[in-house]
Amino acid sequence: MSNARAERQRLIGALLGPVGPELTCEECFEQLDRYVDLTLAERDPDGAVPGMRAHLLGCPACGHDYESLLAYVAAAQPRPPVGGSEA
Repeated sequence: MSNARAERQRLIGALLGPVGPELTCEECFEQLDRYVDLTLAERDPDGAVPGMRAHLLGCPACGHDYESLLAYVAAAQPRPPVGGSEA
């Protein structure tokens, strides 16, 4: 029964939208690079770009752009060598 209640609350929340600020698609696009960089650096992207997460969750197009850019940038970052020394 609690699962049904939690799902109902989730659906109501999705219908009503975010309580706090939300960005437009244009504002999202302008801040997306910064948000991805902060996410990968684990530097509180939601504090730096308020409303971005709500927009990404509610806008499938921007959410897809975010996921794609996040994956691309993460894959392009240099990784430390595996196994220790290179000598």
